[in-house]
Amino acid sequence: MSYIMVDIEADGPIPGDYSMISFGAVVVNETLDKSFYGKLKPISERYIPEALAVSGFSREDTIMFDDPAMVMQQFADWLKEHSKGRPIFISDNNGFDWMFICWYFHHFTGSNPFGHSSQNLGSLYKGVVKDASKNFKHLRKTKHTHHPVDDARGNAEALWEIKRTHGLKIGL
Repeated sequence: MSYIMVDIEADGPIPGDYSMISFGAVVVNETLDKSFYGKLKPISERYIPEALAVSGFSREDTIMFDDPAMVMQQFADWLKEHSKGRPIFISDNNGFDWMFICWYFHHFTGSNPFGHSSQNLGSLYKGVVKDASKNFKHLRKTKHTHHPVDDARGNAEALWEIKRTHGLKIGL
């Protein structure tokens, strides 16, 4: 099994009514040299300008993005190629990121390669250090930019550092 760090950007709070605009994924390993980036055309006329602004794209930009069905199939193929066994979904905000990725996979490909569960990096860190008030974000090396590959890479760096310094076994 391979841990895949994922980050998404969206133009609203929930999938279906709103759209996932882009997402990035990084295989968590020592080199962090395998990444995926997808930009998806909106699936809904609805969007919240302030939410979309976080991504750095305009509505006009997003309308020119790729077909979501094609992007999700490319991501599924990428996961097959770069994951050992069933991939494990992990993110900084898995409640948000997971619902979009899961919904888009089921809606556009009929299944989710990650299965039915996800993991949260922040919760994992709190457990490792045995302190629910601690935050992992100081372990990132890559700046948090709201480009989903940068953000996934920074979070993957943090997970790798937790593995290195605390002996966390993550199935590599």
